[in-house]
Amino acid sequence: MAKTTELLSETASQTAGPYVHIGLSPNAAGFDIYDKELGADIAGPNAKGQRIRVEGTVWDGQGESVKDVLIEIWQPNSDGNFAHSDAVEDAFRGWGRVISDFDTGAWGFDTVRPGASGQEAPHLNLWIVARGINVGLHTRMYFPDDSDAHLTDPVLNNLDHDQRATLVAAGDATSDLATYRFDIRLQGDAETVFFDI
Repeated sequence: MAKTTELLSETASQTAGPYVHIGLSPNAAGFDIYDKELGADIAGPNAKGQRIRVEGTVWDGQGESVKDVLIEIWQPNSDGNFAHSDAVEDAFRGWGRVISDFDTGAWGFDTVRPGASGQEAPHLNLWIVARGINVGLHTRMYFPDDSDAHLTDPVLNNLDHDQRATLVAAGDATSDLATYRFDIRLQGDAETVFFDI
């Protein structure tokens, strides 16, 4: 008789699998259990600062869009302060969660433009999970119109020029709603820098 352990096979518990949307964005998975998605409003309707839109796509190593991505965003407010119990005067949340479109892989969210935090240039922090990603990936998005602040940012200064470029969004700050494009590349040419946090 074979041992029980020889009959068992490895489960999908080591990856986000198809369950990530059920647990973390149930409306997108067809479960109407909340009035709105958890964390979908990153800044809050009354947060002060310049309103912006961030859009992008996550690309795999073959150049295909990843269509089941969940991205969590956290950021400082327009003054460069992260949300905490003493910083509720403008109802700033500073955290949100978005998922990609299941057909195109495109994702996007609205927020306020963050301010500089200490020596760090204005940026957004992003955490990415999807099927096949064993450990969530951490990265940052910087703004192209802050090139002077990039010169003193301690994170950017630890990267070579080509790596820095993978963390800077493209943008049009002249439109009514400043819109920034930030594509994330998981592998291959121009692979996005990910941080071991």
